[in-house]
Amino acid sequence: MKRLFDFMVSFLLFFLFFPFFLIFALLVRIKLGSPIIFKQQRPGLYGKPFYLYKLRTMTEEKDAKGRLLPDDKRLTPFGKFLRKYSLDEYPQLINVMKGDLSLVGPRPLLMEYLLLYTKEQAKRHNVRPGITGWAQVNGRNAISWEEKFQLDVWYVSNHSFFLDMKILFLTLFKVLKSEGINQPGNATMESFTGSKSTERGGHG
Repeated sequence: MKRLFDFMVSFLLFFLFFPFFLIFALLVRIKLGSPIIFKQQRPGLYGKPFYLYKLRTMTEEKDAKGRLLPDDKRLTPFGKFLRKYSLDEYPQLINVMKGDLSLVGPRPLLMEYLLLYTKEQAKRHNVRPGITGWAQVNGRNAISWEEKFQLDVWYVSNHSFFLDMKILFLTLFKVLKSEGINQPGNATMESFTGSKSTERGGHG
């Protein structure tokens, strides 16, 4: 039921808002250049990698040594606008239709984090990741990594169709209010470097 619901809703939303996507894609091309779509490998269900799609929000500016500048230096006002209203995440509807993502589930993070999780935290990969999730409507990037993973694992143990409906409903209000977009001093959130526990259980 969840997979069927995901596909039907993402299919409907994708084609309903496609004209607006074309407008924002054109603005990305004008303001930030190519590529328009940012593509990055992320861990999916049980840690299986897939390519996540987002509208590009940052420039490719580099320092004198050819290294990319920090995210907060490359994030433009237009990119901030896209992130503020989660417009950059529209292409992830394609990921949902493909079965890489669900509408609701723990957010897919970076591949390098897999070996940093504790056994408890690694349970967040026991369900398909989502565009939004329980952690996103309970603080998003304004809470600590440990708090976020606790919320993710709670969702894995308690997810249901009605909980998903609640999360989708709350997500709409969070986006409109632009809450929890970033941590102070960061473009989004500081990198995860591991929890205090040394017992690892990430997917390799």
